[in-house]
Amino acid sequence: MKTLSVMALLVSILSSAMASAATFDGNQCLSDCSGHQAGYDWAEQNDIDDENSCSTPSQSFNEGCQSYVEGSGGVALSDEEDEDEDEDE
Repeated sequence: MKTLSVMALLVSILSSAMASAATFDGNQCLSDCSGHQAGYDWAEQNDIDDENSCSTPSQSFNEGCQSYVEGSGGVALSDEEDEDEDEDE
């Protein structure tokens, strides 16, 4: 019985962690999407129009930069908000 309670607690914790995970234009963020936002902002400020310019050691920065190049808007959403948007379409 104790094992079942511990498993239920773990499932609950993992579920809430997954529900609060943020995405940036469909890309999973590790924490607050600041790396993605920095890449997007940099590409916007420098009027980048080629994904080959989005090549740094930072995957999140690159994904944000690519979001700008693709003209996707670069909106950061939680998974819950993202699901709500999908339902509206």
